[in-house]
Amino acid sequence: MSDLFDKIVSLCKQRGFIFQSSEIYGGLSATYDYGPLGVELKRNVKDRWWEAMVYQHDDIVGLDAAIFMHPKTWEASGHTEAFNDPLIDDKASGNRYRADELIEDYIRGLRMDDEQERAEAVHKRLVRALNSDDTNDALYAIIQDEEIRAPDSGAFDWTEVRQFNLMFETHMGPLKEEGSELFLRPETAQGIFVNFHNVREPVRKHVPFGIAQIGKAFRNEIVARQFVFRMREFEQMEMQYFVKPGTELDRFAEWKQKRMDWHQSLGIRPSKLRFHEHEQLSHYANAAEDIQYEFPIGWKEVEGIHSRTDFDLSRHQEYSGKKMTYYDPFEEERYIPYVVETSVGLDRTILMLLSDAYYEEEVRGDTRSVLRFHPEIAPTRAAIFPLVKKEGLPEIAHRIEDDLRDHFNVLYDERGSMGKRYRRQDEAGTPFCITVDFDTLDDQTVTVRDRDSMEQDRVAIDQLATYIHDKTATWSVDG
Repeated sequence: MSDLFDKIVSLCKQRGFIFQSSEIYGGLSATYDYGPLGVELKRNVKDRWWEAMVYQHDDIVGLDAAIFMHPKTWEASGHTEAFNDPLIDDKASGNRYRADELIEDYIRGLRMDDEQERAEAVHKRLVRALNSDDTNDALYAIIQDEEIRAPDSGAFDWTEVRQFNLMFETHMGPLKEEGSELFLRPETAQGIFVNFHNVREPVRKHVPFGIAQIGKAFRNEIVARQFVFRMREFEQMEMQYFVKPGTELDRFAEWKQKRMDWHQSLGIRPSKLRFHEHEQLSHYANAAEDIQYEFPIGWKEVEGIHSRTDFDLSRHQEYSGKKMTYYDPFEEERYIPYVVETSVGLDRTILMLLSDAYYEEEVRGDTRSVLRFHPEIAPTRAAIFPLVKKEGLPEIAHRIEDDLRDHFNVLYDERGSMGKRYRRQDEAGTPFCITVDFDTLDDQTVTVRDRDSMEQDRVAIDQLATYIHDKTATWSVDG
């Protein structure tokens, strides 16, 4: 794990963004809590996604489906049978790993050592293994032939590769007995598919149209690591767009670009984003690409865009006995719609924003750590400081605080030196700091300091909201 990644993780705890769940008891592996700043950042991202997906599209509506679903849902979707990862154990340490990720890390190491030809050969072999009828044996053969050692122990003593189902099991009712088994949903998409008619009919939508949802999902990951990038409890923002068969690939291309544009609208540097075509298509897909971000830990998926064909609705029709067909009154034909899916991990998006925003620079011999968030997603838009705690300055600062709260989230701070107050807000990602000083008593103006440039402007108190709105509207990642 890189030094930059470690700094981000440390800053998240120090400033109240994200910290280990149940930390006083030693923590629970791969589960995290969002603190005061993390909650605000998360809410701002969710609001921005909902605005882009639902409010800006008259053909997309929202849904909030239950986490618990009938067990047959997961039989129909294929999760009961096929929602697996390849598991391998290091006999020396007892640690478990995903076999495909072991090989991917090995390939990455070869490339770093400038063994490009060998890395490409192993990569091609990995792709063949993932698409073979006997994936387990094919992955095991690569590990043996390349003598890939365990990352933690350094041993070369592996069990065979086997499949591990990722769903969490639980039970409903007072007794743990046969027939009471349920699963925590491993994705939010199935709640959309089973409610296709329940949503479409009341709002009188015709194909093409979409259903959007934000919610928790749960996966019993073999190796949950890298902070909030891979967790066992996480949040997804998904939209399933129902289309006429034969039009799905055009819609797939449209949504690919829309989703890339959205990530860039958050202030993410375009050079850090890319599309990555799937080398192994899921059983339900006829096209799939990821949007990847270059994290300090390498290029990783943030969002998946998939053309899911009619697999989901057809399977739910088969398993439930209920018709999932749609009658098109314009074309006068009946069919089961195809689906184009956009699925973005909210927690991964938060980690992407933290990684992209984190910046260090030397200022008068000291290191200044800054989170350069887009002002619209920053947890706090503006902080208000009285220069001193006397002469009526706190009273004026509180009046400004009350006025600006009608427009966006703000913070009042009167503790410590001005330098320390600025540094706290820099690390929190607050784009504007407002200082009430003795000149304010004479001319009703305050000093507004810009987080990124550290430039300061004198602004009339009654123009503060307009000033901040204008600065927010013209903000760019390039400054």
